[in-house]
Amino acid sequence: MPAARFLHVDTWVFDLDNTLYSPSVRLFDQIDRKMTDFVMRTTGANRAESDRLRHGYWQTYGTTLAGLMAHHGVDPVPYLVEVHDIDFSVLEPDPALRAAIGRLKGRRIVYTNGSAPYARRVIAARGLDGLFDAVYGVEDADYHPKPQAEAFARVFAKDGLTPARAAMFEDDPRNLRIPHALGMRTVLVTPEAQHHAHVHHHTDDLADFLSRL
Repeated sequence: MPAARFLHVDTWVFDLDNTLYSPSVRLFDQIDRKMTDFVMRTTGANRAESDRLRHGYWQTYGTTLAGLMAHHGVDPVPYLVEVHDIDFSVLEPDPALRAAIGRLKGRRIVYTNGSAPYARRVIAARGLDGLFDAVYGVEDADYHPKPQAEAFARVFAKDGLTPARAAMFEDDPRNLRIPHALGMRTVLVTPEAQHHAHVHHHTDDLADFLSRL
């Protein structure tokens, strides 16, 4: 365990979805359906085509919202409220993760491509409230999504963190490329290992990984 490689870290940056909870709970499936519904209403396309557009915008821009803003002039505020109006009962408190995050020395923040109010609801449902010094959503990056460099620049400037003294935990390897380039320690949190030059570490169990730092 490369604990020594984290001794310099004083800011711990966590993604939210499929990072602070397991993708096995399939929480984001609810959001996917709501996003497809929104695309259908906005474009007039059928469900299959709207689902293709939703996924294509995510692949191209980093979020479906960014694609909708670029191609359809969508107002992000009502969109974010609508797609995050979901059932959080599938999430359960995680005492082991809470303890592991709580032991980290330095500042702890959450940075998500979702909205900050949504992130706080997920954090509360996971029993992690009170642990984080700041929660940043896509609105804090002026709706520039990860993995765009501009998104990281805006959020990190707002937070005041020093990348060379920070670590980032993410489930999407695309979103670790810029943090790596900025000098951050990068950790990919996924069920299956993936090998990328910009990923320093991989774990399929965030609580266990953190407990060994």
